[in-house]
Amino acid sequence: MSVISTDELTTPGLGGGLRDIKQSSFLLKLLVRKELKVRYRGSVLGLLWSYVKPGVQFIVFYVALGIFLGLERSPKNPDGLANYAVYLFSGIVLINFFSEALGNAARSIVMNGNLIKKIYLPRELFPVASVWVSAVHFFPQLVVLVVGCVFAGWHPNVIQLLAAVAGFIIVALLATGLGLLFGSANVYFRDSENLVDMLLMIATWASPVMYAWSMVEQKLGSTVFAIYQANPITIGVELFHYAFWYPTTDGAAAMPPNLFGLWLPVGLVVAVVIVVLGQYTFRRLEGRFAQEL
Repeated sequence: MSVISTDELTTPGLGGGLRDIKQSSFLLKLLVRKELKVRYRGSVLGLLWSYVKPGVQFIVFYVALGIFLGLERSPKNPDGLANYAVYLFSGIVLINFFSEALGNAARSIVMNGNLIKKIYLPRELFPVASVWVSAVHFFPQLVVLVVGCVFAGWHPNVIQLLAAVAGFIIVALLATGLGLLFGSANVYFRDSENLVDMLLMIATWASPVMYAWSMVEQKLGSTVFAIYQANPITIGVELFHYAFWYPTTDGAAAMPPNLFGLWLPVGLVVAVVIVVLGQYTFRRLEGRFAQEL
């Protein structure tokens, strides 16, 4: 009779964490397809909502802020932002991606409770699949942004294109880490959903999506501005501005100082730390997901 070492035993309901995602890539694709089909079941426009929603949001903000509040540069307002429409939309597409990814990831475990109670599969698949679905919706908006930039005289270089990739990676990592954190916490405390909704509402205004970064520095001072600039979402949005908006201004616009030498590495480090923290919390809590659900 063979003896089983305690080293070979594992706690029921626990997997290998995010490492299992690579081995379960086929399941990830199935979950992404399922979420897309369920979301647009019975919908007339289907994936076209990825264009309609941000389009309406852009028009509302552009009219309210660009025209009524005078944030767009014009002969009567020379201190406004040049090509404010491009500036605004390049921030909106990224913040929409983050909002959708985190909002859905925070609810993903509870929403898939029936599946989790029936079979075992890496539970991290559900928050990660939510981020992937949001990336699918992000791509059509990115296409619209690129077309608008081309009409505005967009001539980016390689560094600016790489800046956009870096900004997306930072925000995607942040959404994944927070999705793991709040997705697991939401199983035990359903108030987590409301907390996420509040955070997403704050995130839209706590990053330079609709206003210039210089306003924060002028109003709040350099110390508060440094804290503000360390926000990974702020860094991601500014990288998108540098990639899409800045080339349309012929270099006349001002970007935040030390964007690449300081804030880009800070954004990556903070995002990775959030992923590690989210994975740690998820691993500590996932053992009782089936019982709690």
